[in-house]
Amino acid sequence: MRKLLTLSSCIAALLIAAPVVAQTGSVEELRKTANTLFKPIPPKVTEVRGQKITQEQIDLGRMLYFDPRLSRSHIISCNTCHAIGTGGADNVPTSVGHGWQKGPRNAPTTLNAVFNVAQFWDGRAKDLAEQATGPVEASVEMNNTPDRVIATLKSIPQYVEAFKRAFPGSADPVTYQNMARAIEAFETTLITPNSRFDQFLLGKNSLDKEELEGLQLFISKGCAACHSGINLGGQAYFPFGVVERPGGSILPEGDKGRFTVTKTATDEYVFRAAPLRNVALTAPYFHSGQVWDLEEAVHIMGSAQLGQTLNNEEARLIATFLRTLTGEQPKIEYPILPPSTIATPKPE
Repeated sequence: MRKLLTLSSCIAALLIAAPVVAQTGSVEELRKTANTLFKPIPPKVTEVRGQKITQEQIDLGRMLYFDPRLSRSHIISCNTCHAIGTGGADNVPTSVGHGWQKGPRNAPTTLNAVFNVAQFWDGRAKDLAEQATGPVEASVEMNNTPDRVIATLKSIPQYVEAFKRAFPGSADPVTYQNMARAIEAFETTLITPNSRFDQFLLGKNSLDKEELEGLQLFISKGCAACHSGINLGGQAYFPFGVVERPGGSILPEGDKGRFTVTKTATDEYVFRAAPLRNVALTAPYFHSGQVWDLEEAVHIMGSAQLGQTLNNEEARLIATFLRTLTGEQPKIEYPILPPSTIATPKPE
């Protein structure tokens, strides 16, 4: 179910959590409150939608994630815009796609994306498998077609064998749907457990005084009303500018967010709350990618979403806490990809 939460529900969530922290300041009570709002990332994901993920699917998905031949130009891979070595994003305002076109929105990270309620800033893909096909077909991104992708994969004997291993028992394993499922399987391995914040949730005294103060402010100021759960966000939809709309460079007038999906007037300028895991690695921020400094982003969210003018020290402390959300980065070996054949469609 897609969730759109209002300002009143944000405030209600804030009022539940904030008093405990504000009144006591105790580390143990802060930990207790934090555990009601957030969850640590597990060490492994073993299934999606109730289906077990196999190692063969993961291995195939890893090759596909790094293979630029999924794009019409043979230049762009999933990793081009969602680089695992740079926080699962590409660290530019908007990604460069087919024919050097620039995309309309900042590339979301693929790290921990498996925990989001839906994919893309507007939630138009219900899961990672559906998300995997979007960039492949988008003219501004990889600009390919399902038929051309399948022709490419079937022209490469090693891929045909890999699909048979990943999807045994299938009469025709090399399908567009199975390509997406394999990429999804690989992306379930792109998780970042054991951040210092997760260690704190699990009982360790892993945060210093300023980081604890930042966490307390994050809760008491209301940030956790939207950025909660396992991903500290990614679970619900909110208008960008609940209280005060930011300027046009940060919230471009032409991008109406979830409205483009639902065509519902109340969804204008509504976006999925950004997951904050590894946020220190994924600048620039917001769907427009126009803010490079984490403390500036905190200031903007305070005024736009909460109607609060945070002072510089408050913004600094919250940003200090947010940096504890950086977890152990996935260690991925770059795959040796199977060679093309004479039958492989040529780059265009």
